[in-house]
Amino acid sequence: MFCCSCRKTSTRWTAILIAICVASFALWRRSNTDQNSEFLWPSPGADKPGDWQDTAVTTSDSTAFNEGHALDSVLTLAKQALERFNSDVMDYSARIVRRERISGRLGVETVIEAKIRNGRSDLDPPQPLSAYLKFLEPSSVRGREVIWVRGRNDGKLSAHEGGFKNFLTLELDPDGMTAMMGNKYPITEIGIARLLEKLIEKGNRDREVGPCKVRTTEDQKIGDVNCRLIEVLHPDKRPEFDFHLAQIFIDMDRLVPLRYAAYLWPENEGEPPILEEEYTYLDLKLNVGLQEDDFDAANAAYNFP
Repeated sequence: MFCCSCRKTSTRWTAILIAICVASFALWRRSNTDQNSEFLWPSPGADKPGDWQDTAVTTSDSTAFNEGHALDSVLTLAKQALERFNSDVMDYSARIVRRERISGRLGVETVIEAKIRNGRSDLDPPQPLSAYLKFLEPSSVRGREVIWVRGRNDGKLSAHEGGFKNFLTLELDPDGMTAMMGNKYPITEIGIARLLEKLIEKGNRDREVGPCKVRTTEDQKIGDVNCRLIEVLHPDKRPEFDFHLAQIFIDMDRLVPLRYAAYLWPENEGEPPILEEEYTYLDLKLNVGLQEDDFDAANAAYNFP
């Protein structure tokens, strides 16, 4: 039981924390400009959708479900990748570069050093999905560290800010307002396996809805890794589609997606599409042998207060 003075101290810290969170949110809002006129094409040689009919790459278009669909080969590859990843990968490290549109505003690029332990229910005992994140950029979040392990700590994540704001470790609901500040998805959605699952979910749904176009281009680089670029295009804007154009870059040697980007329909005819979200895994290393202390806030290499 806390004594009265401890409760007062706790209340003061809570008030200070709320003030810092509000200030951080204000800084984030100012640093996130409305980018409706900004269009980022992520890969040299990745052509815009208007060029599709003139390129010497395979393009398939199908409207008949029972005659085969343009997404069939993509779904087959995604399922193979997910099966291999879940059977062969214990853990991995990477630099995650992300950019997300939240409430209509495109945020600045965020760079995160990540250690992720793949969720493996086939092991005895099962290995829970686990994540350690250290934010490197932008400067407004530099030094932030986050740890979350599925099924532990009452499902809460542990986090602290960097710099002068690093005086308190927070235990937060991953879906709560504070944890979701500046994030499109909760930390429970993190990881390559979940990315593949969501690609399969979206692909199956779009396959049932109807037509789309698919294009495959080889020899596209993510960092120094050679990838296959798969592009899925919905020419017509319809409420059942999440995106106008999706790009998936797959390291075919390891059968792992290294980048996903989604674009919305352009506001005016002839304009390029509008970036909705992008996630890139750089310097990806598989099966690096992560241990329990990699997901422990008491790790001496970390800066949890």
